[in-house]
Amino acid sequence: MSNNKVYRKKDEIVARKIADETILVPIRGKLADMQRIFSLNPVAEFIWAHIEKETPVEKILNLVIHEFDVEEKKAKEDLVALIDDFLTENLIEQVA
Repeated sequence: MSNNKVYRKKDEIVARKIADETILVPIRGKLADMQRIFSLNPVAEFIWAHIEKETPVEKILNLVIHEFDVEEKKAKEDLVALIDDFLTENLIEQVA
């Protein structure tokens, strides 16, 4: 994955914070798809917030390294895996 890519959340995905937990809910038509609710850990929540702002992946990587005091290699591996998961689950789309 190139670090200069930019992703955004799909329009049909709603994020809500409930009792210190962020969940993602796909909305189909006017109904929530309750079989496909996703719960985010704090790092995934941080990354999701920056995807919502259409932040370039390279900048997200640097923010994660700084915010969570993690080595670049590990942060990049985890970021790539999470973005791949978001893409596989059709939660985000590439815009640049």
